[in-house]
Formats: sequence, structure tokens, C-alpha cells
Amino acid sequence: MTELEMGPLGRRRGRGARERILGASQQLFRDQGINRTGMDQLCAVAQVSKRTAYQHFTSKDELVAEYLRRFDPDVMPGVFDRTDLTPRERLIAAFDMPPSTPLCPYIAAAVELHDPEHPASQYARDYKTAVAARLAETAREAGATDPEQLGEQLALLLDGASARTRVLNSESFTTAAAIAAVLIDSAIPTPQPSDDHGAPGSAPVPVDGR
Repeated sequence: MTELEMGPLGRRRGRGARERILGASQQLFRDQGINRTGMDQLCAVAQVSKRTAYQHFTSKDELVAEYLRRFDPDVMPGVFDRTDLTPRERLIAAFDMPPSTPLCPYIAAAVELHDPEHPASQYARDYKTAVAARLAETAREAGATDPEQLGEQLALLLDGASARTRVLNSESFTTAAAIAAVLIDSAIPTPQPSDDHGAPGSAPVPVDGR
């Protein structure tokens, strides 16, 4: 027999309460912020009782951390795992964000929580470190002379574009992508032209001393 639980209005609900709680947290935390979202409202949207919510998550802090963990667990696979793009094209694709993209949830959580030791703040740091690492790995594939530096530069540019888009309510990723292209091309050495003998940049060899 299917396990049932009582919702906040006395309705009987099937399994899946944990997923409904996480779904409600994604909606509410992004739309109105973490601090403005109380557990009563979150439980009402998820259609679970507070007792059920605390059976799945011992605290709101734990729920916030899990909300971030579930947001992008594979670190932008739609960009970094693409095999149809060259490494350089993947670096540029990281900036292909729709105009409606809200503020990065990891930045938003870290700013709202004001606590570097909060489990969500720690996870946000881990995620941002992972993004920079994947950018650096892709930069290395593209032939960058200093891939770690380029990865950090592009990660900073991504975060800046996200914040500026939110503050100005105006899309900034297109401009960020243009800046990224300049940084990428500057970081990747241009192949030197070679003569017919394959020696790059060598002068023609005179024939019979002429």
C-alpha cells in the first residue's frame, strides 16, 4: 500500500514530499530570497506539514544547502560536456545566457546569509571554485599559456555579468562574451606561419649562393 502523509490542510499526499519541498525552495528562494521565505510559506507551497518538512530537513539551513547542491550538481554540463564545440567555443558558450537569467543563486545565497561558515556559503564557495577549475581545464585544452589565470578571469567575468544583469535589469552577458573573446584570444598563442620546409618563420634559402 502506498505510504501517505497529511498535508497542511489535512489533504492526504503520496510519496515525494522531499522533492516538493526542494521544488518549492527553488521557486521561493530565487523569486523572493532566502531570508524572506519562512518555513510556513514554504510548507504551504510544497503542500506538506512542518512536521514532515523537518523530518526531511533538520533545519532551514540544511534545506538551503541542499537547494544549492541540487541546482547544478555537474557544474554547467550543457557547456563543458559538449563534444560538438571546440574548447575555445565552449569557453565562449559559458556566456550564452538568456536575458531573463536571474542572479546566480550561489552569489545570492552567499550575500544573503552573511555567514562564511554556513553550510550553504561553504557549498557556494565549492561551486564557484569548481566553475573556475572547469574553465581552466577547458582553457588548457584550448592551448592557453596560463589556463588557471584565464579560468579565474572568465569566472570573475561571469559573476560580474550575472550581478550587473540583476542590478541594471538589463542583459550584460553579450558584452561579457565579447570581453571574454578578447581575453581568450590574448591567452592562446597564435600559430606561427611556416614555409614549405615546415620551419616556422624561417627565411628562404638561397639557391647557388644567389
